[in-house]
Amino acid sequence: MSEAGVKYRRERLDRGIKARSDTIYLVSSFKDMIYLLMPRVLPVAAMLILPLVLSGYWKKVFVYTCIHALLALSWDFLAACGMFSLGQAMFFGVGAFFAGAISYYFQWPALFAIPLATLGGGAFCAALLSSVVRLRGIYFAMITLVVPMLFVRLIVAMDVLGGSHGLSSLVHFENEWGARYLAVAAVLLCLFGFRRIMNEDYGLVFSAIKDDDRVVMSGGINIYWRKTQALFIAACFGCFAGAFMTYQYQFVGPSAFALDYTILPLAATALGGPGTFVGAVLGSAILVPLSEALRVLGGLRITFYCVVLIVCIIMLPEGIFHYISRKYQQFERLVEMR
Repeated sequence: MSEAGVKYRRERLDRGIKARSDTIYLVSSFKDMIYLLMPRVLPVAAMLILPLVLSGYWKKVFVYTCIHALLALSWDFLAACGMFSLGQAMFFGVGAFFAGAISYYFQWPALFAIPLATLGGGAFCAALLSSVVRLRGIYFAMITLVVPMLFVRLIVAMDVLGGSHGLSSLVHFENEWGARYLAVAAVLLCLFGFRRIMNEDYGLVFSAIKDDDRVVMSGGINIYWRKTQALFIAACFGCFAGAFMTYQYQFVGPSAFALDYTILPLAATALGGPGTFVGAVLGSAILVPLSEALRVLGGLRITFYCVVLIVCIIMLPEGIFHYISRKYQQFERLVEMR
């Protein structure tokens, strides 16, 4: 291209910034710094600002989005460790009933009950599933899918923890603003924490187990103990989500083990882009508000919801995050030819 005798050519914005790897950069100008920081700063800023600008019912939708993002992140983490889990409903339900029992029988505030339910529920789930970590693929997934149904039947049949009626009139959050930002902090901690873990030597073992667990085992590493550790980490965040919602709604019942807490996080991860962690949050930020916005359609809500989900997955099988990331790196500018 030329203008008034001056010739121009197209150049990618990231040319000259990246050096040898995606995590080492050469920043030569303020514009380069903005280009690198924008995709990292904007999402975090949006999560911090949205609780301030949303009003009424959409504040609850925002919190609900954060909860599903935590469940989606826990699923994505287990998948990155080589375990295909359908047990997010189990994590959510165990954390919810742990917090519900503490609130109902001891009247403890959220400040003490949620951390206890998070760690206690995570340890319980990890111990329960540690006996089946030797199973792979669909067999492990089937166990994690069946266990929540088993818990529901036991609670109802034995009439414990409120039975079919559940536990109501529980302790509520004393500070609503603090509760919203607690959910935001949990999502950010989970997101950056998982990415940090997988980039360290500790996480490289998980990636190797996913690729070829027999080779890792031949190196003298107990892969079943490592899988149990991954289950505990993922279960803790799922249990936190359940405990948080118990104090948010002041109720817990058998519906805490509903399959919705497994299917929607799984769909959100598939939509956003599996294996990225950011994709799980992005998919949740799309699906949960979309599901609530379509409630005005009544019975047709699920139909439109499924159509939108199917179209997105067919047109973008890699996930929305991968598509946006690729397009962002392909932005070009005109530079003068010398």
